[in-house]
Amino acid sequence: MIRLRQVALVARDLDAAIADAQRHLDVDVCFRDPGVAEFGLHNALFRIGDQFLEIVSPTTSGTTAGRLLDKAGGDCGYMALFEVDDLERRIAHLSSLGVRTVWQGDLRQIRGRHLHPKDTGGTLVSIDQPERPGEWHWAGPTWREARPSGAATSISAVTLASPRVPELRNRWGQLGIDVDTRYADGSRDFDHLSAVAIAAASAAQRGSRFALCGVDFTLE
Repeated sequence: MIRLRQVALVARDLDAAIADAQRHLDVDVCFRDPGVAEFGLHNALFRIGDQFLEIVSPTTSGTTAGRLLDKAGGDCGYMALFEVDDLERRIAHLSSLGVRTVWQGDLRQIRGRHLHPKDTGGTLVSIDQPERPGEWHWAGPTWREARPSGAATSISAVTLASPRVPELRNRWGQLGIDVDTRYADGSRDFDHLSAVAIAAASAAQRGSRFALCGVDFTLE
């Protein structure tokens, strides 16, 4: 099993991005993870059904997220996180295809691995196996009690923009991480997470679009 559970965006101004997310998605912050300080970041998470939108922002210089902001020329997509139930098998398969792990976390509640984006293409990817299927430690201990988005019921898919779509599609298929993923020709000379599709909470909202942190959102 593999399923998209969380999408992360990166912003220079976290408070402004939070306000935008709340306005567009009718949602509250459900968690701020102190653990991301390890990466020189602070963040906010928002519940969309049992999935999550995360916005991160650098608090120190020299971070991966900060370098991506500079490369993109502003706020942009950052990461896709997938829940799996066979982490060790998947890591063995990815390693056999030359994919490096750039971070690993082994907690009682969840085990996660961040994959090197130069080896996967597309965007930074995390694959994570919770102790209990369906739980999600990265969203905090009380996420089920948080008010979910009033505008969307789930995250349907992420779109990866690339100047080499056929190669990227084949690579993600080979790696087994192409679930809930779409592809588009990119205007930039590097791969990036360019769009997110979300399931509208009402028929009247379908077809609505907005931009958040430089990423296009569509309610389907």
